[in-house]
Amino acid sequence: MERREFVKSTALAAGGVAIARPIVGRSLGSRLAPPPEIDASAKELLLEALDAATAAGAQYADAKVGLYRNQRIGTREQQITNVNESSSLGLGVRALVNGSWGFAATPDLTREAATRAGREAAAIGKANSAAERSAVRLAPVESYGDVTWTSDYEIDPWDVPIGDKVDRMLEMNRIAMEADHVRFVSSSHHFVKVEKTIATTDGTVATQTLIRNNPGMSITAISEDQSDFQTRNWVTYPAARGYEYVLQEITPEKVEQWAAEAAQKLSADGVEPGKHNLILHPTHLWLTIHESIGHPTELDRAEGYEANYAGTSFLAPPSKVLNQFRYGPDFMQLEAERTAPGGLASIGWDAEGVKADRWMMIKDGIFVDYQTTREQVDWISEYTGVKHSHGCAHSDSWSSIPFQRMPNMNLLPGEEDLSVEDVIAATDDGLYMEGRSSYSIDQQRYNFQFSGQAVWEVKGGRRTRMLRDVAYQATTEDFWNSMDMIGGASTYMTYGSFYDGKGQPGQSNPVSHGCPVARFSQINVLNTAR
Repeated sequence: MERREFVKSTALAAGGVAIARPIVGRSLGSRLAPPPEIDASAKELLLEALDAATAAGAQYADAKVGLYRNQRIGTREQQITNVNESSSLGLGVRALVNGSWGFAATPDLTREAATRAGREAAAIGKANSAAERSAVRLAPVESYGDVTWTSDYEIDPWDVPIGDKVDRMLEMNRIAMEADHVRFVSSSHHFVKVEKTIATTDGTVATQTLIRNNPGMSITAISEDQSDFQTRNWVTYPAARGYEYVLQEITPEKVEQWAAEAAQKLSADGVEPGKHNLILHPTHLWLTIHESIGHPTELDRAEGYEANYAGTSFLAPPSKVLNQFRYGPDFMQLEAERTAPGGLASIGWDAEGVKADRWMMIKDGIFVDYQTTREQVDWISEYTGVKHSHGCAHSDSWSSIPFQRMPNMNLLPGEEDLSVEDVIAATDDGLYMEGRSSYSIDQQRYNFQFSGQAVWEVKGGRRTRMLRDVAYQATTEDFWNSMDMIGGASTYMTYGSFYDGKGQPGQSNPVSHGCPVARFSQINVLNTAR
């Protein structure tokens, strides 16, 4: 099997960072050739771009050089379905001129190209200012000088031969196929490595390396008469970890359990519709947090500047909801951050040179703050008292303009360290749900419906039979205010999304959500098969 690999060329005569040209390489089991590298002249290129932007009239500018690497592997049963690797390297410049943004990017990493990009970004900003109705005002930020940061990982996925990864995937598939009724298994890996340097006219030059990992597996069981099939998927979730995360999350014991649950769903009874107490495991609850808290607390949505992918927000206007809207009970505490080890949105410095922050968004059940970038701080500072950015500026490529993206957002555990078993034991009648499945939510993130992967009935404080075709329906406000019990630190787990879309042209960013197990009282449950 042929595959694409890259070989580094000599630096360009005009001065720049190393570039790459594609060649056809060796066998599947071989180590990949080194990717293109960002050499020592990256900082010089960025400063050239910033100097050109300011000389052309920019009052502020930031620039970035980034190498973005992706590796995807797919298998089905004992077959390889996909092996793909790509690398993208280039430079982008953003300039603020007379209160308006301009942006330009180039894959040509020379001084001349960096200068042209800086001038072009300033020229676009100047042109945009002619139509600007409200000038951008940036919150102050500290100058950090030359700094570095690396995400939390032990094994660089690119240090593990593709053949070794494939062998392990096929072995896990084989284990799943040995279970009764299991007829189809697919598995996948998506590894991302980003090496980028950003520089700002405020005096920060931040070099950062980020590794992310998205393993997946789907197991399908078919009834004896072939009249029904049930699937156990979304069994694993992404994290900003290395290949060690795959070894920890996909084990023979877990695969056997997931396969058994897929088969068990074939004979499960359908849920009885009506009001039920719900006990939601973190493998499910993270997505409800993402959709009903994460998106509506994006300040550009609340202010009506953004509606792509997820619509606007019911949390508007800020003057009417900040420090007033009750999201949930007094014990509900939700923290946003970009600092947690392994968090998909964790960084050292954001795209504007703002150091990673952590802050409360829901305190004692009351909504107290949004997600912000430097230009958004001024919109709400009179209500929050916060005069600095929370560091939510992000772009998904060197060729993409930074804008406000979701940080990691975490429902904090309760003060009493209640276990999953404690919460179940305290529930006389209810449903216990694990894993995400289909969902829908309206354009203001208020009315929603979610279903789960594996659901069990709870009777007399015990988990009993498995149920199927379970979905629940609520409004964001009613749902979170119905939370009447929350697990402790021992139940706290972090999961998240690898591909959270926003903007036009669209961008994708990863984000994590930590949470404990939690119980919700008398939620409307549907039988999706009826």
